[in-house]
Amino acid sequence: MTKAIVTGGAGFIGSHMVDRLVAEGREVRVIDNLVSGEQRVPFLKAAGVDLDLLDIRDPGSARLIEDFCPDEIYHFAAQMDVRRSVVDPVYDAEVNVVGMLRVLGAAQKVGARVVTASSGGCIYGEADPSRFPLDEQTPRNPDSPYGVTKAVMEDYLRFYRSIHGLEYVNLALGNVFGPRQDPAGEAGVVAIFSLRLLKGDPCYIFGDGTQTRDYVYVGDVVEAFFAASSQGEGETFNIGTGTETSVNALYSRLARICGVDEAPIYKPARPGELDRSCLASSKAERLLGWSPRQDLDSGLAETVEYLRVSG
Repeated sequence: MTKAIVTGGAGFIGSHMVDRLVAEGREVRVIDNLVSGEQRVPFLKAAGVDLDLLDIRDPGSARLIEDFCPDEIYHFAAQMDVRRSVVDPVYDAEVNVVGMLRVLGAAQKVGARVVTASSGGCIYGEADPSRFPLDEQTPRNPDSPYGVTKAVMEDYLRFYRSIHGLEYVNLALGNVFGPRQDPAGEAGVVAIFSLRLLKGDPCYIFGDGTQTRDYVYVGDVVEAFFAASSQGEGETFNIGTGTETSVNALYSRLARICGVDEAPIYKPARPGELDRSCLASSKAERLLGWSPRQDLDSGLAETVEYLRVSG
């Protein structure tokens, strides 16, 4: 039986990945410190998966990987708040660089294949608009500490492959959304808007709302990770839809789904936030056989329904 470890497996994407792996007959183990994932522990229990309460910065996480000796490691554990990275870049680097190095070092020792989650928006920064949607040849220009650490991740992956023969695939993700995203504890404007609209609370847009993102459904992202478990070694792939959606347009769509006829409240833009982001995924389609399936409106409707029932 194939053995897999999911770091950050109690997280939004990680918990969905656990379900997918269990459905495929993998023996799965989760490493998570539950900083933001405690509400998803019931999903892990329902899947019959062991949770090891560890921080990836802790040497104990590396020892656990070595003892379990997995065939695959799906690395989702991260500090992913851009704003926190701006305020506390040391903490951001400790989690996203030092923590990742512990995972990679253990993976190298046991010969595990590593599939990592990166950020397609933050590593490219404010790119030349003529290049949109951005492909993997776009120059890296991170403009936040979070983006810097995710760009550094790629460099370390190449180092470990070149020197130690580590098998890896790196997926640079658009703005992932869907059921199980925490409106309070994780980045994710879709979940934040949805819950506030359902509760009748005001929604805030920082800046003028014309800033864009590439919103990709969590189920599609999980399929990309699963495809990368056996293909694309040594490559980075953008995982997005190739479509820009403004924050204003996103709010309008969600307000319509929630049956709300209230305008958002606009506040000053926040430092470190991108103006535009959109990813081309033609390389993933060509080499992984992956392309997004879920359209935005139906994905938003599923997210709203999940929060209506659980939130």
